[in-house]
Amino acid sequence: MPTDIDKRTWLAWLVKVRIFILTVLLGIELAIVQFSPVAFPVRLFVDAILLAYTISVFHLLLLHFWNDPKLQAALQIGTDLLLVALLIYVTGGVDSSLNFLYPLVIIVASILLSRRWAYVTAALAFVLYATILELCFYRIVPSYMESNPDPRRLQAIIFVNLFGYIAVAYLAGLLSAKLRLADTRLRFTRGALESLQAVHENIIRSTSNGLITTGLDGRITLVNPSAEKLLERTEQELLGEPVAPLFQDPLPQSGTAIAHGEVRFVARNDFRKTFRILASELNVPDRGVVGQVYTLDDLTQIRRLEREVRMQDRLAAVGRLSAAIAHEVRNPLTSIAGSASLLAEMPDLNDDHRRLLQIVTRESERLNGIITDFLAYSRNKKFNFATVNLIPGLEDTLTLLEHRMSAQKTGIKIERRYATNEVVVIADGDRMKQVFWNFCENAVRAMKKGGTLTVSVEEHGGDWQLSFADTGPGMSPQMVEKIFEPFQSQFEGGTGLGLAIVYQIVQAHEGKVFVRSKQDHGCTFVLRLRKAGQAAQLAAAASFQLDEHARPEPQRERLIGEGAHA
Repeated sequence: MPTDIDKRTWLAWLVKVRIFILTVLLGIELAIVQFSPVAFPVRLFVDAILLAYTISVFHLLLLHFWNDPKLQAALQIGTDLLLVALLIYVTGGVDSSLNFLYPLVIIVASILLSRRWAYVTAALAFVLYATILELCFYRIVPSYMESNPDPRRLQAIIFVNLFGYIAVAYLAGLLSAKLRLADTRLRFTRGALESLQAVHENIIRSTSNGLITTGLDGRITLVNPSAEKLLERTEQELLGEPVAPLFQDPLPQSGTAIAHGEVRFVARNDFRKTFRILASELNVPDRGVVGQVYTLDDLTQIRRLEREVRMQDRLAAVGRLSAAIAHEVRNPLTSIAGSASLLAEMPDLNDDHRRLLQIVTRESERLNGIITDFLAYSRNKKFNFATVNLIPGLEDTLTLLEHRMSAQKTGIKIERRYATNEVVVIADGDRMKQVFWNFCENAVRAMKKGGTLTVSVEEHGGDWQLSFADTGPGMSPQMVEKIFEPFQSQFEGGTGLGLAIVYQIVQAHEGKVFVRSKQDHGCTFVLRLRKAGQAAQLAAAASFQLDEHARPEPQRERLIGEGAHA
């Protein structure tokens, strides 16, 4: 049987069909009256049609106020039987041509109700039809019949209609049962298909890998939430867009086998990401290849860690080398500087000789400074950790820098953007001042023609983030990659160890330091340090874990350089 929702739809459809049939009958009968006389009163027929219209409107209103489709179906079928009986009576009884309406009511009953009710409807139709004919034949009610059949012929007509009604009820019930069975199977299949589609959709939307599908024209047709997160764009923004311009590198082209490759992607905040992409053809049965499927994995952190490991190896090698060379070079360098000083005191030297000795002395001092930096870089540093507020130390650094810029008239302005006046961390305050000074010194050197140094302080999750942004010429991606490695200075007279030492200091504080830069768009150094409360909780958790296992665990190194493209 149809569901309640289907019954309501069927009942609304039945009202509309009833009104349509009544209108057609009214039009036909009125047309017949215009061309030939009829035995029944036309006025009475029109009144019966108007009554049927009124009952149809009543049923239509009842659908909106009475939420019992089964009883409404029985009520409509019952009123239809009575209306058909009335129409057959006013159009001549046995001479009426409207007795075909009873089979229609029986068919509707077999659809809306059970098969048993179809037979009940057929029996009621037979009773009503026979009653009308008998009442008109014996003149119990006014008769509009033109013919006067004898009793036997009348009984034959009645029983022929009975057979017809029963046959219609049987066939309609059989057909309705098959339709219900087919409908049940269709609902089951549809439900299974919807469940399968839901499972597939949930799989696509729940997978941690980004998934993008395109048509043969290369335009995006589907994006899962993971891909939205990786690309930092919504599905609405991506649908219909070509996929190739999203990435800086060509996408792998799939053929008979799955193709793979790595591509770079620039996010809206100018961070660069590295994705591994697997490309395969989107095949649909009976249609062939209809597009491409791209699966995205974020390799940014992995590639960053690889750079970190390579940098650590280089730094360790340079540290060992610098410690060995510095000790070997310093002794003869001291002798050279001392000898040059003695020679400079001789009275018989001319101006050229004295100038040459000054050059030797000056270069010896510069070389000694480089060796001192080497030793400072290579030696194990001692840190005095304490809970400190970084803002006073940062202000001291910026104040000294402002006085120097003012005296030298460099045209550099310092802009402060502090979201808070307290940046409490567990750190060595003096070492942090060294970090701040290196950042500021690099910014000043980069802005030879003046500019603005913007120092920002803000929260970033459980960390404090300090940013030093200049308006200088910026750096190339190749330079950004190696900025924290030794001997990478791009300034005249620099040893290239300043930022390498900064890196060591930040690493000792278990912080993060990275740089953002574009050619001709300035440079921003970013420092992140844990808040004092977060650092204390992590230390307590580590201590508890040590006590719990009664043996030291290998210390897990925190990622220091978020990378130039983070």
